[in-house]
Amino acid sequence: MSPALPDGAPWPADGALDPRLVEEDAGRPLSLYVHVPFCRVRCGYCDFNTYTPGELGSSASVDSYLNALDIELELAAESLGGAVQPADTVFVGGGTPSMLGASGLAQVLGYVRKSFGITPGAEVTTESNPESTSPEFFEGLLEAGYTRVSLGMQSASSRVLQVLERRHTPGRPVEAAKEARAAGFEHVNLDMIYGTPGETDDDVRATLEAVLAAEVDHVSAYSLIVEDGTAMARKVRRGELQVTDEDVLASRYALIDGVLSVAGFDWYEVSNWARPDGECRHNLGYWRDHDWWGAGPGAHSHLGDRRFFNVKHPARYTQHCTAGALPIAEEEHLSLHDRHVEKVMLGLRLREGIARSLFGAGAERALRHYQDQGMLTLDDDRVYLTESGRLLADGIIADVLIAEEE
Repeated sequence: MSPALPDGAPWPADGALDPRLVEEDAGRPLSLYVHVPFCRVRCGYCDFNTYTPGELGSSASVDSYLNALDIELELAAESLGGAVQPADTVFVGGGTPSMLGASGLAQVLGYVRKSFGITPGAEVTTESNPESTSPEFFEGLLEAGYTRVSLGMQSASSRVLQVLERRHTPGRPVEAAKEARAAGFEHVNLDMIYGTPGETDDDVRATLEAVLAAEVDHVSAYSLIVEDGTAMARKVRRGELQVTDEDVLASRYALIDGVLSVAGFDWYEVSNWARPDGECRHNLGYWRDHDWWGAGPGAHSHLGDRRFFNVKHPARYTQHCTAGALPIAEEEHLSLHDRHVEKVMLGLRLREGIARSLFGAGAERALRHYQDQGMLTLDDDRVYLTESGRLLADGIIADVLIAEEE
């Protein structure tokens, strides 16, 4: 089951872009996200907008998706008119983009080039499942213009992977990372998940050992969230699995941070670590409140004070595009207050922190409180999370925002 789209206002029937979305003088960099909605199997914890062959049947295919994507990107660039600008970063995610193969992913990048364009020196990333990669695959990506690869590992423990219902050949993620580097990729990420039911500290240590053996320059580590509607959520409701305790999650986070720090990685966002110059520029744009266009089924976009999102199902998405209409389902108008909340929620998760001037006078008492607790650092210009503050980032941010309104 794919996640439901948020509530929003209906998009105009003619599919035209509201001209109020276009801020020609905004000066913010533009990123492009391309969603590939295909997976061979659905992992038990996953609630992403992705479909297996059995779920799609004959209603959609890779070829029909690629054709529709080409049309959407052309329509999007036309709709932006004078505000269209080359993409500073491109991120192809999913789903499993590597199911398109190197040739299909090269097509995707070709569509981006002829519609929006790509700036010189842009960061161009694709996610990949290690099981659908090879040395030839990575060579093809590099030749097509990709500069960065993100590989899903999740865990080095076969037992943990079994709980996640994720299938990996033992050792394959590390092999894939080494193949990518051997092909010439300087920037390679490995994703890991911690806090899976039944996971032990030794499982996390083994995963970290594998990550370091892969010699990547970026690591994303996320605590498992059991999402409603997933196979894992149903097992939790039936009592077959027990959600990991918050204190255990905190100790696992500290373990991950400690091992990576000793190995030469620095955190730059609460859940992301990188070696020098290995930060993901695309994700930094998201946390810094830059603009992005999301293409593909269910993809979300953010331009100025508007957020909008595409229809979810690949078949409906294709129907919209081939009819010559942007496949946007609904939009949200963000008030000044909404924009402020999002800037705080996203920006304070970064090591660089956020400008102190961004906060209203009412927040000062809460900021001082968390400074006294050793969870925030305040200087004349900026506000930062401390090491202990990272563990409680969401709660701190919520309290400060509430204090602003009192």
